[in-house]
Amino acid sequence: MNENLKQKLQNLPKKPGIYQYFDNNGKLLYIGKAKILHNRVKSYFKFTPTLQPSPKLGARIFKMISEVNDLNYIIVNSENDALILENSLIKQLNPKYNILLRDDKTYPYIYVDLNEDFPRLEITRKILKSKNIKYYGPFSTGARDILTNIYKIIPLVQKKGSLKNKKACMFYQIKQCMAPCENKISKQEYKILLNEAIDLLTNKTKLIEKLTFKMNQYSEDFRFEEALNLRDNIASIKKSQLKSTLDFAKNESFDLFYVHIENKRAVILKMFIRDGKLISTNHSFVNTTDITTIDEIYETALINYYTNDIPTIVKTILLPYEIKNKQTIEQFISNKYNTNISIVIPKIGLKKQLLDIAYQNTLELLKNNNSNNSTLYNSLVSLFNLSQTPYRFESFDNSQMMGQAKVGAMIVWDQDKFIKDDYRLYNLEALSEYEQMRELLTRRVNSFENNPPPHLWVIDGGKALLSLAYDITNSFGVNLDIIAISKEKIDAKAHRAKGLAKDIIYTKTDIFKLESSDKRLQFIQRLRDEAHRSAITFHKKQKRIEDKQISLLDIEGIGPAKIKKLINYFGSFDNIKKATQDELNIILNKTDSKNIFDFCLKFT
Repeated sequence: MNENLKQKLQNLPKKPGIYQYFDNNGKLLYIGKAKILHNRVKSYFKFTPTLQPSPKLGARIFKMISEVNDLNYIIVNSENDALILENSLIKQLNPKYNILLRDDKTYPYIYVDLNEDFPRLEITRKILKSKNIKYYGPFSTGARDILTNIYKIIPLVQKKGSLKNKKACMFYQIKQCMAPCENKISKQEYKILLNEAIDLLTNKTKLIEKLTFKMNQYSEDFRFEEALNLRDNIASIKKSQLKSTLDFAKNESFDLFYVHIENKRAVILKMFIRDGKLISTNHSFVNTTDITTIDEIYETALINYYTNDIPTIVKTILLPYEIKNKQTIEQFISNKYNTNISIVIPKIGLKKQLLDIAYQNTLELLKNNNSNNSTLYNSLVSLFNLSQTPYRFESFDNSQMMGQAKVGAMIVWDQDKFIKDDYRLYNLEALSEYEQMRELLTRRVNSFENNPPPHLWVIDGGKALLSLAYDITNSFGVNLDIIAISKEKIDAKAHRAKGLAKDIIYTKTDIFKLESSDKRLQFIQRLRDEAHRSAITFHKKQKRIEDKQISLLDIEGIGPAKIKKLINYFGSFDNIKKATQDELNIILNKTDSKNIFDFCLKFT
């Protein structure tokens, strides 16, 4: 360990902050927080006769400190600020020895605005400004299905704008609304319906019973498509249910967190109890590192979840045991929501029984999470010399035609499937393919704070693009494994159409020409091909839009300003094409409207 590091350690301030450890290659090893930097960081080291790791450290932390060659720190105002900054930097930079949790999204809530004369049930992920709003949730899965099916059973106002028309619509005709717009139901009668809907919302067992009855009715009436649709809805609603025979006599509300680790793989189970009922559950998996402690996972999971703006906050959080920084976390959440929050560790009673149920479920979840591809993923580590076993992959490609419709695509594979909700499509500005990839990857790195990095990037390209990807991640200080895959060149060309051309995989230090039958190659090809498909599909869509825009500009008297007005009003070129002349008249004068209508008519 060098003299520069020793000097930094001796000059550490006696203030709260975060610290970062680096190895001799400048690679970020670890980010930590401290109430007093001077005390916390120096405790890792022994200063005499030479600077070295403290002998009091455990074997794994001793190994990490042995790799430390440099140190940086940032002073903050309080321990609470250090907690937030640490969490944010870990997401962005993905240090080697910190764990990284991605499951920190805001779950949907179903709410009712009691300020309205005839309230509806609706979904939100945000805190709404109105005071007289009642929230139900959170719903980790199935919120949309729950709401859709309640509306099938209870004839509430079906659409938000329906009351404005002052005239009964088709929902009244099919007996899915009581037409309060025509005063066919009083506010008191409507309130009875609303309470029935809320009862179904908070009692999934009753909702599922009613839906099952309706599904059987559809089947008996030979309405098989509707019956199958209801069957799928019921399955989605059941997903968010954790079976429990416990009956809470009191109408208590609390959140429960349970973490279990096996073989460097951890599962985090969250359970949400509201008014004595188990509303929903959620779980996520995380790779642990050599120095990960269960306390660290609990701390990160709690910070990640409660950092979000949650519409309703409970005052009690249940954990199975007392974590190291319990008081710090309690203070953080209490400050965030301006109310007293307690982390409770029940030893007896129903809450302890619920924790026991949570434990059994974590065992089951880890057992079922033995991925079909686990052996494949482990073999990628040894073959490509990766820093960790990859479970989540992102692959990138870009596409253009003669400088037109320049786009990029990112696809995501997690565990055993493509996660299409996590795909991202980009409109790009750069002209060359190389600069387009730079723009694409830079934009992705800039989003790491809100959408943390995966375990492995797969780039569609060769050595040059691999080096570019590493230059970008290194410039941001991000730790990330990256490989690239491209066709070998035949006749100085690397066209995909060259039948004899083989795919080559590039890593930072090696080049691999694997047999076409190799499962590892086939998997990487699958990721690359999906990214290519995504980029091409998006490119074609954008090119059609640009072609239409260019065609519209050919119409006499139609310039970019008028096209912008049309897009702002109609939303897309397809909608402009479908618009009537009267609708076009709303935006443009009659001459321009007629010219555009006649032009679009040619292509219908």
